[in-house]
Amino acid sequence: MAPTSKAEKKAAADAAAWMFNVVTSVGVIIVNKALMATYGFSFATTLTGLHFVTTTLMTLVLRIMGYVQPSHLPLPELLKFVLFANFSIVGMNVSLMWNSVGFYQIAKLSMIPVSCLLEVVFDKIRYSRHTKLSICVVLLGVGVCTVTDVSVNTKGFIAAFIAVWSTSLQQYYVHFLQRKYSLSSFNLLGHTAPAQAASLLLIGPILDYWLTSQRVDKYDYNTTSLMFIILSCTIAVGTNLSQFICIGRFTAVSFQVLGHMKTILVLIMGFFFFGKEGLNLQVVLGMIIAVVGMIWYGNASSKPGGKERRSHSLPTSKTETR
Repeated sequence: MAPTSKAEKKAAADAAAWMFNVVTSVGVIIVNKALMATYGFSFATTLTGLHFVTTTLMTLVLRIMGYVQPSHLPLPELLKFVLFANFSIVGMNVSLMWNSVGFYQIAKLSMIPVSCLLEVVFDKIRYSRHTKLSICVVLLGVGVCTVTDVSVNTKGFIAAFIAVWSTSLQQYYVHFLQRKYSLSSFNLLGHTAPAQAASLLLIGPILDYWLTSQRVDKYDYNTTSLMFIILSCTIAVGTNLSQFICIGRFTAVSFQVLGHMKTILVLIMGFFFFGKEGLNLQVVLGMIIAVVGMIWYGNASSKPGGKERRSHSLPTSKTETR
């Protein structure tokens, strides 16, 4: 009974972590869409910097209350992580501007095979045939849902390439740092959020002005728009934390594959908000294919040999207290 009970508790905790990430991610997407489309706040990079300011405040409060213990992350590791993370944010924003929606979605889908490659090369992970096929089914389904017009240009391709690799490296690094330095999700956020907040608030207004020709300090702030900004920042704390929890409990590849459930939910909610224009036979078919692939992936990767490390152990560093 004890092993079964332990397995059931882990499964329940895993499901709760995924649900936490899905709810907060979809929530912040909807709030940001309302903020940008309805109230014209188009400063995406600056808004992300504000998200990390709020996350930093949350980690500081938890540390003062004693819920987060002191830990150590070497400065070179922190700088590498922030570099990957900021290139990811900037790259995705620029890629969306310079590419068609179809090519932007293809670039996002390519993060899964890139993440697989990183795990194969650095972690010596071996995927079973069924796991590989299930990933292909997910890619096919989400592609059918989201990819429409596809046009490519040189600068758009470069932006997408940088965005894909930096995002994949950032997500891989979340799992890597938590294992190597025995850091909890709160600990890692406590180290990375302040650095990301400071750097994004420095480059965000400049980048946003370059992309939109509008200055964030000249925006016509009012009570409603400020409420949406605060709501976005509040939900983003959960999004940032749940991402670290999920990648820490699983891997970047699993986070990417099962994370496309958020894409499906956003499409469904778009149908309710915008009517039948957001949903057609092609989209419904793609949703069904993607969900089948996700279920198959969850089943295949959890079986013995579905996804395993080949005689490779990662050296761990003890957490230092200061």
